[in-house]
Amino acid sequence: MAYRMLGSVTEAEDVVQEALTRLSQAEGVRNPDAFVTTVTTRIAIDVLRSARVRRESYVGEWLPEPLVGPVQSSLPVAMAALPADAAAHAELSDDLSTAFLVLLETLSPAERAAFLLHDVLGFPHGEAAEVIGTSEVAARQLASRARRRISRGRETARGAAGPAREGSAPVASASEAPAPQRTALNRARRARADELVTRFLAACEEGAVDSFLEVLAEDVVLTGDSGGNVPQGMSIARPVAGRVPVARLLAGFMRRGGPFRFERALVGGEPGLLIMADETMGGGLIGTWAFEVCDGKLAAVRGVINPEKLRHLGPLADLDRIQAWLRGPGRRRRAR
Repeated sequence: MAYRMLGSVTEAEDVVQEALTRLSQAEGVRNPDAFVTTVTTRIAIDVLRSARVRRESYVGEWLPEPLVGPVQSSLPVAMAALPADAAAHAELSDDLSTAFLVLLETLSPAERAAFLLHDVLGFPHGEAAEVIGTSEVAARQLASRARRRISRGRETARGAAGPAREGSAPVASASEAPAPQRTALNRARRARADELVTRFLAACEEGAVDSFLEVLAEDVVLTGDSGGNVPQGMSIARPVAGRVPVARLLAGFMRRGGPFRFERALVGGEPGLLIMADETMGGGLIGTWAFEVCDGKLAAVRGVINPEKLRHLGPLADLDRIQAWLRGPGRRRRAR
């Protein structure tokens, strides 16, 4: 709940720690789960309100801190035990995706809490109202407004991928379908995304504009989050939109070369990529790429390279060392 509210692993851990501390100090708690959920949500609302002010001065685009897990496992790090019901976990991963968290950023803190409690975690509106500290009618209205905003955001994303091919089935949102159908939709979508990541990796190997054009949607948007914490020239200052501009940017990035490699992983529960430094540079994580798929194409590429948002994932690469390599004789040797 804390991570979905805040989009930050470190802030979520702090919120949960505070909630558990309050539980240990409280007396006569009859329902510890309800107590912790209530306290976590209320603290997260306060933190989110403060975070919104800080994000107004954030350098560049803000993206949620990525949750990452290996391709072979459906369990990202920083999560609790794997649910016994695989279908339930498929839904959980869908609600942890970068695309979903970006949509949640359009909501007010109260709307976000009401929507997550009711639509994601299954709380009745009355119980959600008690958690948030409002009336049942107000909680219902908050969740309804949030639902409409998220629906509009999804429709915009689908439209950005271009018109559906003639005779193709309409794109369905997994969260809007019955449970069995939702599980099947999640699996099918995940399989399509995985295949697109394979093709994207092949395009990275070729480094040709045409190769990237084959996997990108017409109105694809590439967003980078560096927070102003990386060496100059290692990130994009603002989002790049459009199939041709994004393809050219990616092709240029690949032609530039560098002491790095890609590793496939689940990023936010969806197929994505990790950018890792070569061992010659000391290894470590450079950044993550999360992909959003719509109508069989990549509709969004979201990259996080801000070291402050990656520390929870393990050792980080030395970006200054990599930049020196790119500007020095190492790059020229590789070019020859």
